[in-house]
Amino acid sequence: MAAWNLYRHRNTDGSSKDWAVTTNTDGSITTRWGKTASKLPGVRHRRGVRQFDIETQKQAKGYVFVAEVDIDGDGNVVFPGKTPATQSQGFDPNPEPLPTPSVESLYWTIECRAKQAVRVDIGLEVRRLIGVIQALSDGHATPELEWNGWQQFIDATLNAETFELSGQIKSVHGVLPWLFLLALKAKGFKGVEIDIATETARDLSVDLKVEQDVLEFFGTDLDSIRETAEVLGLLKPRLNLAAAMSDMDDCWF
Repeated sequence: MAAWNLYRHRNTDGSSKDWAVTTNTDGSITTRWGKTASKLPGVRHRRGVRQFDIETQKQAKGYVFVAEVDIDGDGNVVFPGKTPATQSQGFDPNPEPLPTPSVESLYWTIECRAKQAVRVDIGLEVRRLIGVIQALSDGHATPELEWNGWQQFIDATLNAETFELSGQIKSVHGVLPWLFLLALKAKGFKGVEIDIATETARDLSVDLKVEQDVLEFFGTDLDSIRETAEVLGLLKPRLNLAAAMSDMDDCWF
């Protein structure tokens, strides 16, 4: 197992999440993250960055150094002087599948290191998507529940500079911030990385059909958000057969 620097961020509700980093022998960086537990399931490998730099970025976001630990290939965290729990347990060739935990919060990050032309494009797309969402919501958002990410994105893309943002989406914010991030992620801007994950560090895809638990988290379902998702480009519009056939001339002989 490799030596990792483990950091912890404590949330205002008393919960916490962990993040760990190590430099590999080939010079690449590996990070792991997840809800504070004996295992960090989220993993990412990166090149072209220094461990010191990303540790500094995390500390600026409120992460505090905990300890130097060992983490195995499965993400199990072992503190100095402790024995990995997996070594003291028998191997079960047919383990029971773990239940999928319910979603408690969504965490998102965006790193924009793209060229200037792409940065201009993403700024235009951010404003377009926000305009579409405002039109769809018809001004019915409750002020005290509004997501602060809208303004973060507007400010960050105003001058077309490189930027890095992160934040949280709670159920009270409604489903629109999540759909906005998914629509932006689906565009696939080169040099722009957007990650959205649950509190257990499960990465979310842009395929709404496989994210039923997230829809439930927001108290909605696929049919209820279909029109919005279609306008944002997350779902293909359904073909209205009745309308299509009404435009056809009779071809009976």
